[in-house]
Amino acid sequence: MAGKLRVLSELFSFLKYNKKWWLTPIIGFLLLLSGLILLTESSAVAPFIYSLF
Repeated sequence: MAGKLRVLSELFSFLKYNKKWWLTPIIGFLLLLSGLILLTESSAVAPFIYSLF
């Protein structure tokens, strides 16, 4: 768990240091999409999510 938090803190410091705040919505969308993929792998919610697309 500490390794994942370290990656997030390094990403945040990269965005802050290099003034790349425009990457924040892209990263957020990718995280949301990956969470959606993980949710639909094998769950009862999958048919409802597939109907959205």
